[in-house]
Amino acid sequence: MKKLILIAAALMISATLWAQEPVQGKNLAKLPSVTIQTLDGQPFNTQDIQNDGKPVIVSLWATWCRPCIAELMAIADEYEDWVEETGVKLYAVSIDDAKTSSRVAPFVNGKGWDYTVLLDVNSDFKRAMNVNDVPFMCILNGKGEIVWQHTSYAPGSEEEVYEIIKQLSKEQ
Repeated sequence: MKKLILIAAALMISATLWAQEPVQGKNLAKLPSVTIQTLDGQPFNTQDIQNDGKPVIVSLWATWCRPCIAELMAIADEYEDWVEETGVKLYAVSIDDAKTSSRVAPFVNGKGWDYTVLLDVNSDFKRAMNVNDVPFMCILNGKGEIVWQHTSYAPGSEEEVYEIIKQLSKEQ
């Protein structure tokens, strides 16, 4: 019985820590300015993440992270429809390090993802965003302000993401 109580308590704590969070307040944060890389090794500043006034999804992930892959795969199934309806753009920022970053491009090509994929090999962007665990996702409004963020993935949570981007696309 004690084990059951401990497991239940651990699950409640985990659910609290991994809950999705709308970002509140009038002064919404923007992405920090960090230089990362494109898949072909070119420098890319994270402040250049934008979508001409339309919503943006930024996902921090890794090839070794199963929940990350599950989340990006779930979105991939619907992404074309999301883009058509809302104009959203997804930037998938891999946090694979120097040892595993060479696997990212073949991995992405194998999955057929139609996202803009970037590399944060030194985890500079991850640190600047104060992210401890992946998967991490945030949504930016048309002004580039972070309006929602969450850590972890549970099947079906992509529907909440879709509802948020639909609402943002109506507000533009």
